Amino acid sequence: MSPASPHGEHFAEVVVVRHGETSWNTSRVIQVCFYSLLVHLLHLQSVSKTRNISPYFVVVLCGSDLSSLKTLKLARRLCKEAKPVSVYSSDLKRAAETAQTIATACDVSNLVFDQALRERHMGDLHGLKFDDAYRIKPEAYKAFSSGDRSEEIPGGGESLDQLSERCVSCLNAIAEKHKGERVIVVSHGATIEEICRHANPTSSARRRIPNTSISVIHISGDNHHWILEKLGDVAHLMASCRAHSAAMAPLRKRNRLFAARQEEKMLFGVHGFMRQYSWRLKHASVPPLLQCSHLSPH
Repeated sequence: MSPASPHGEHFAEVVVVRHGETSWNTSRVIQVCFYSLLVHLLHLQSVSKTRNISPYFVVVLCGSDLSSLKTLKLARRLCKEAKPVSVYSSDLKRAAETAQTIATACDVSNLVFDQALRERHMGDLHGLKFDDAYRIKPEAYKAFSSGDRSEEIPGGGESLDQLSERCVSCLNAIAEKHKGERVIVVSHGATIEEICRHANPTSSARRRIPNTSISVIHISGDNHHWILEKLGDVAHLMASCRAHSAAMAPLRKRNRLFAARQEEKMLFGVHGFMRQYSWRLKHASVPPLLQCSHLSPH
């Protein structure tokens, strides 16, 4: 069996995926880094007991977010590619749900949750909107936006160097375990930016990691040499948009024809009315009392 990575049997092909989009992503809220799937399931269990609802039913209802179109398109793409031997994921709920969807689609039983793949700890900025953070927590926001990789965010937040050390060490350990194999890693925006920056320091990964995007890195399990092959790829979303556009083309054509016919009917109606009105004026008999002799042509 040939190795998954084209760079040789000592390399692991690591497919790094950003989790599906959440309401906090769209609202530009700085997300928490400690709400794990286990905590979420324990909460669901307590809800099911207090409301006398089946725990399975509650999980299914909450898991409806897994059916978001982008996540399903991502899973559909990955299941058509080379089968991974394992799926690794941050244990935070938003990543764990995406990982579960991928593992199910790819028929992978080995799903591993690892805290080392969590989002960057943002300290006092957790739960704040980016637009408000500089005003509410100016010191924390200053540390976050300073550009100093060694500066920690007040409130227990991580520096970029600390984040990089955490996630890079995790991926190196995964590569050592999976030489010649393909694995999928589900993580978060800032974490993936650091992973891609480590793989290629000259690339500008910042703000180029959309939700459900795919980045591919080949990592040597021997000497920890990293090769960045793909960054923030969302071809699965673009392809589906093109397919949707093609599928909608006949409908748009019918709509254009319908609109043209409606316009034609309207114009014909106006013209027809004017022609009829002109004919009536021409042939109508004028009552004698309304006839004016000084206007008579005779």
